[in-house]
Formats: sequence, structure tokens, C-alpha cells
Amino acid sequence: MREVFHDTLEDIQSRLVEISELVAEAIEKATQAFATGDVALAEEVIANDITIDELVLTTDEIAIATLAMQQPVAHDLRVIVSALRVSASLERMGDLADHIAQLVRSRYPERAIPQGLKSTFKKMGVLDVEVARTLTKLLRTQDLKYANHIRDTDDDIDELHASVYERVLGESFKGEIPHAVDATLASRYHERFADHAVSVAKKVQYLATGDWSGVDDSPEIEIVE
Repeated sequence: MREVFHDTLEDIQSRLVEISELVAEAIEKATQAFATGDVALAEEVIANDITIDELVLTTDEIAIATLAMQQPVAHDLRVIVSALRVSASLERMGDLADHIAQLVRSRYPERAIPQGLKSTFKKMGVLDVEVARTLTKLLRTQDLKYANHIRDTDDDIDELHASVYERVLGESFKGEIPHAVDATLASRYHERFADHAVSVAKKVQYLATGDWSGVDDSPEIEIVE
């Protein structure tokens, strides 16, 4: 019975890695579509989001059933509780990639990136993809060096996010109101994507060390969809 239980824990962790891989693929395609105006690629991201949602739901169901039936304690309990929280963040990251793709579709045949901000959004996209790939490595290995890298990269994304707001609100911005809206939404989606990765990194830290100090698990404010 104990062997079956630990097989289930390993299955849950493997599922989280699989979801993370799909999220990384989604953000890579979404940022590419955003940069190029490729609506077909955007549609692919939007269509595939349901796969992420279904995998998250299945993983949560397994975790909850394991909690109810096995009543785990200590490290085993941390694994399951962390898995439920991590899956929620991964699902939200998939949604944010979907939101970026939705911007591409809504502006087609025009591009959603306003003039003068292309290089900034290219950098944000590259960093978000890096964060997503690093997150997958973290979930696979629980090596906390990856968690530190995610937090450092998130700081860089925050700086780019702030620069977008400064540009859009500045007197030199020549774009129309819809362009300003697109820019602020896209920047927010990129920034929140990385924030959720940091949230997962903190939960993996808790899983690896049992130390919840410094881990912010407060409710996160989201953009109204």
C-alpha cells in the first residue's frame, strides 16, 4: 500500500512537470505570435489552453483523492498541498499566455504591439519563455538554484513592465487609446506570468525545505477577464 502511495506522489509530480512544459510551449508561441502578428499561431495557443486546464483538473482530482484516502503527514502532506497550489499557478500561467494570444487575434490584421515598444516586448517575451523553461527544470529537479534564477529574471521583467507604463503615460507616446490599452494589458500579462512562476518557486522552496518563512501565499489580485 505504501509503495502505491509513493507511486501516486511521483505521478502527481510528473503531471506538474508535464503541465509546466505545456505552459512553456504556450508562452513561447504566444509571444512569437504577439511579435509577428501571426494569428494562426495565436489561435493554436488559444485552442490548446483547454489541454492545460484538463490536465490541471485531473491532477487536482488525484491529489484531493490522495489526501482523503491516505491522510498523509509531514513531507508527503507537503507534496500534495504544494501540488494543489502549484497546479493553480500553472493553470493561471496558461491563461495569461492565452490572453496574450487573444490580443493578437483581436487586433488582426494589425499588430497588437504599438510602435516604439517592439524591442521592449521582445525582451519581455524572451524573459517569460526563459522563466517558463527554468520553472520546468525546477519542478523536475527541485534544485533551488532554478528558483533563485526565476526570482532574478522576474526583477528584470518588472523593470520592463514599469518602462511600458512610463512610455504609454508619457507625453511622447503617439499611439491611439486602443494602442495604449493593448500595451498596458500585454505588459501586465507578461508581468503576471512571471509573478506566478515566482509563486511556484516559493512553493517548491517550501516543499524542499519545509520552511514557509518568506513565502508569500496571500491572495493575488488578477485582471478581470
